[in-house]
Amino acid sequence: METQRILMRSLAVVFFASVIWTITAADQKVNTCCTAVSRAELNETIISVRRQVKNPPCVMAIIIETERGEFCCDPSNPRVQKKVKQFVRSLINKRLTSTPPPTMSSISDVTHVEGSAQSADSS
Repeated sequence: METQRILMRSLAVVFFASVIWTITAADQKVNTCCTAVSRAELNETIISVRRQVKNPPCVMAIIIETERGEFCCDPSNPRVQKKVKQFVRSLINKRLTSTPPPTMSSISDVTHVEGSAQSADSS
């Protein structure tokens, strides 16, 4: 059971990461592109993340949107990779915690196990 839970969470991480990383150039709403990337450390809360593919004059970049605006970041920078992973995890955690709990059905005093009836309060 625990293995299935871990597997499902892993699949969810892969799914959300693939959605974020597969944004095409046609879907980008920015009229300009990153022609250079910054290696400066970004210490602000991330609102969104998208990937820009290399298409001269545009360079390969991770575009991180914060309240201050959009920043062109180096995708090979380990700090950028860590920030993106944290952002994706936070999205997944929000999604997992925002789903309503399954509805509880009432359980009768008698449960059926392999065709035979057993009392729920028998020890």
